[in-house]
Amino acid sequence: MTETSSYLKTTADAYGAVALLYDELARTAFDAFPLDRAVIAAFAELVAERGGQVAELGCGTGRTTARLRDLGLDVFGIDLSPGMIDLARENHPDLRFEVGSMDALDLADGVLAGIVSWYSVIHTPPQELPPYFAEFGRVIAPGGHLLLGFFESEGEPVTAFDHKVTTAYRWPVDGIAELAREAGFVEIGRMLREPIEGERFRRGHLLMRAGE
Repeated sequence: MTETSSYLKTTADAYGAVALLYDELARTAFDAFPLDRAVIAAFAELVAERGGQVAELGCGTGRTTARLRDLGLDVFGIDLSPGMIDLARENHPDLRFEVGSMDALDLADGVLAGIVSWYSVIHTPPQELPPYFAEFGRVIAPGGHLLLGFFESEGEPVTAFDHKVTTAYRWPVDGIAELAREAGFVEIGRMLREPIEGERFRRGHLLMRAGE
């Protein structure tokens, strides 16, 4: 087993083990975060102007996928954990959900109008992350949009931390933006949100467009 496949299996197994608890906690997760809701709404508005299908990658139990649907998008979800996908299908039987890995998507080139990766690259070891952006760039049509949510490192370099599910990484917003640029994306905007009560870290959000 390669190092890469080992970390993917660890992540899938860890989320599968807590899928029911995760689902319960995630149901109202957007309620306290108006800024998070705003950046997702901005992404949805940009994609709707062009039309086309959107994928939420690392969709978990489907809460963000459903929110994107409610904002008028034609959206489906992909997640590494079969347990998460089972719950997503149960929660949202009107939506399409598939098991898959973000670094090897079973999608044709340029087929998507947009991708949302909402705190779903956070468990990827830093040296493994560039191929993810290359894969995002492969499947998004020219002019399509990418929205990333992640834990921001607040002036520090990439930093591992003890996420409640499995090891995760905090990234400097400029570092994530540079990886996206190297894969052909152009930054539209960024939003940094300070932690609220019960959160440990600043949150980073990047909205980007695939090169024409």
